[in-house]
Amino acid sequence: MSGGLIVLGVIAVLVIYLIVIYNGLVALRNKIENGFSQIDVQLQRRYDLIPNLVETAKGYMAHERETLEAVIQARNAAQSAAKRAEGNPIDGAAIRDLAGAEAVLGSAMGKFFALAEAYPDLKANQNMMQLQEELASTENRIAFARQAYNDAVMHYNTKRESFPDLLIANNFGFKEAQMLELEDKEARQAIKVKF
Repeated sequence: MSGGLIVLGVIAVLVIYLIVIYNGLVALRNKIENGFSQIDVQLQRRYDLIPNLVETAKGYMAHERETLEAVIQARNAAQSAAKRAEGNPIDGAAIRDLAGAEAVLGSAMGKFFALAEAYPDLKANQNMMQLQEELASTENRIAFARQAYNDAVMHYNTKRESFPDLLIANNFGFKEAQMLELEDKEARQAIKVKF
């Protein structure tokens, strides 16, 4: 009789332990989703600022139409990629697509600001200065939110790859999460301005 109770007790402890592991993985996955939501809020803010910035610059940079259109196209592509990633921030392909679209947008914005430097009246425009300040503030918020998201991804991936958690993760569909790394080799190079 006491042997049966011991076996039953061990099974109960094991089941409770497995439940704790499962719940821990769920909590970390939710933390990733929340972290991405924070990024998404800031990205949307940036996406909303960019058309205003381009509209302000249009009057001054009328003959730079190609650059202005490239910025808007890159913004739209990044916004679409963000919406796809928002639906499933654990999906590595969606996160990689977002990182790529954000790199293109960053490059287009870099060219835009380099060209804007050639227009003293535009640089002195109060609306342009305010929009640039808001955009810089938003970029800082995006970087902070991205860091928090990547920390959550690292913690989740470490837990799902550790034993015995990996047994639960593999059997219950806890897939590896992808960090959001915005790497743009072109943006790291100096932008060449032609007059």
